[in-house]
Amino acid sequence: MSYILEEAVEGYAEAHTTPMPELFERLEEETRSSTTAPQMMVGPLEGQFLGWLVRISQAKHILEIGTFTGYSSISMGLALPAGGRIVTCDIDAETTAIARRYAEEAGVADRIDYRVRPATETLADLDGPFDLVFIDADKESYIEYYEAVLPKLADDGFIVADNVLWSGRVLEEDGEESTEAIKRFNDHVAADDRVECLMLTVRDGMTLIRRRLSA
Repeated sequence: MSYILEEAVEGYAEAHTTPMPELFERLEEETRSSTTAPQMMVGPLEGQFLGWLVRISQAKHILEIGTFTGYSSISMGLALPAGGRIVTCDIDAETTAIARRYAEEAGVADRIDYRVRPATETLADLDGPFDLVFIDADKESYIEYYEAVLPKLADDGFIVADNVLWSGRVLEEDGEESTEAIKRFNDHVAADDRVECLMLTVRDGMTLIRRRLSA
């Protein structure tokens, strides 16, 4: 599904990107047929991008807020260095079951710790430090998640926040609740002197965030 780019341009990018393993195609098909919001799935370009981030950074301890059907956690799991592990949080047991099944098929289930409960409760029990945190859950809680995980980052750790362009609706003056929540999050991060951030136009927009070296 195209968000910011024209669909044909995104298709061209996918056609010129190394394909994901075949099981991801089946995961996409099942997600579309069995869930009410399949657009929450990250897709091949963003999945590949997350995998590249893990490989380049050699992140070993990863936290994901928003498992859904597992496309992102499996993508990152396949890129983990030896001994790496992902903790992934979601409140939906049915979609998490799909994620577990495909992770087992991909051979990465033993690298992923699934927590099915409100993310705020899970975060309270986790000490970190985390090398990478991927935030891709309910938009209204983005600032709360961000503030909870920032102290848990490793010295060289970073946060990836998804959907920060919200199909371009962040340009609206008075958007609906989720749009306004994303706008508040974007403004909050951009004004935070503790961090440096880079907003990218990958799929629906992704922001990379790290603590300032002097902070």
